[in-house]
Amino acid sequence: MFSFSGKGKVQPGAGKKPKRRRFNWVVSDVARNVLKRAIEWGARLRGQRFYCNVLAGESRYDLTINCDLTLSCTCQDYDGSGHLGDLNKNSMQEIFFGPVAQRFRRELAQGKLPIKTCTRCGDLHRAPKSQVTKEGGTPVYAGPKPRLPHVGILLENTVRCNIDCIGCDRQSAARIRTSLQMDLEKLSRMADLIHDLGMEEIYYLNLGEPFLSPNIGQELPLLRRKNPDCRIVISTNGIILNNDVKREAALSASHIYFSIAGINDEMLKKYEHLGSFEKAYQNMKALVDYRNARGLSKPLLEWKYLLFNWNDHPRTLDRAVEMARAAGVDTISIWPTGNPFYGISYRYRLGLLNHLGVACWKGREIDLRPASRAPATVLA
Repeated sequence: MFSFSGKGKVQPGAGKKPKRRRFNWVVSDVARNVLKRAIEWGARLRGQRFYCNVLAGESRYDLTINCDLTLSCTCQDYDGSGHLGDLNKNSMQEIFFGPVAQRFRRELAQGKLPIKTCTRCGDLHRAPKSQVTKEGGTPVYAGPKPRLPHVGILLENTVRCNIDCIGCDRQSAARIRTSLQMDLEKLSRMADLIHDLGMEEIYYLNLGEPFLSPNIGQELPLLRRKNPDCRIVISTNGIILNNDVKREAALSASHIYFSIAGINDEMLKKYEHLGSFEKAYQNMKALVDYRNARGLSKPLLEWKYLLFNWNDHPRTLDRAVEMARAAGVDTISIWPTGNPFYGISYRYRLGLLNHLGVACWKGREIDLRPASRAPATVLA
C-alpha cells in the first residue's frame, strides 16, 4: 500500500527551527504566487489546460531523487511541495502513478498549477481543452499519456554544500531532508533503478556539492558501472575537487560543469559568499591536465559562468574567455540568472553580449576545442 502522507509537502523535523530566509527568496515567493494566478487565468481565457513533461515521464531534467530518497517533480523543491513520494517506502511505479502524482496531473488538466515552482519550470506545457483525457467526466491528465520516466533524472548524493550562494535556498531543503547524505547502499539501489528505467541521462547534482561526499571516489565509478551507456553530468563549484581520488572519480562522468561566477574573488563572492576563485580555477585546470595526461577527451569540461550585472562587462567576459582557454577547458558558457533579482544582467537582456560565441539554451557558448575535436552543432 502506498504510504505517503500530506499533500506533497514535507514539514521540517522536530526541533529544526527555520532560519530567516534571504530577502530575495521572500520576494521570489511572492512573485511566483502572483505569477501562478496570472498563468492560470491566462490559460483559461485562451481555453487551455496544462500538462507536465515530468509527470508524463518525458522530462530530461527536473525529476529528482533527493539524497534521502524522496522523489520530487522539480529540481528546486526547497519546501517539499513537489514531493511525489518516498523511494524508501514505495517503488517508482507506485509513486509515479500514486495519489500525489495523480492529483498533480488532475489539477494541471483542470487548468491549475499544483505548486508555485511550476511558474518557472521548462517542463510545463499548455494544451487545448480537447487534449484533456477524462474518466467518468473528470479530467485526469492533459497531453501525452503518462509513462514511467525514461529520459533523464537528477540524483542528489548530498544536500550539504561548502559555499553560500545568494540564489540558493538550500537551507530550507536541508531542514526537510531526513538524511543529508545518500549512503553507498542506497546509491547502489538508485543506480539499479535508473538502469531498469532505461534512463539516457543522469544529472549527478541538485542542491548540494557532489564532491563533498566522503564516498565520491566510489560513487561515480559505481554509477558508471551500473549505467555504462548513460550520459552522466555533474555540476561543481570546483573548490574541493582537489585530489587525485576525486579527479579519478570525475573521469567516470560524461560532462562536468565548473560553476564559477566571475574572474576574481571580488566578483565571485558577491554571489558565492564562501567561494574562492583561485581554488576553483586551479582545480578546474588541474582536472583538465589530469584528463589530458591520460589521453582522454571525456569528460567534457565546461566553465559555467553565472552572469550578473557586476560581472558582465565585455572586457570582463573577454578576460574570462582568455582564462578558460588558458585553463584548457573545452567550452565556456554564459548563463544569465534571475536570482537575486537585483543582479540581473541588463547588458545580456539588451543583446549587448551577442558577440560572444553562439546562442544556446544556456545563454551564450564559446567552444574552445580545436576544429578536429569540436562537434558540428552547438552542445546541448
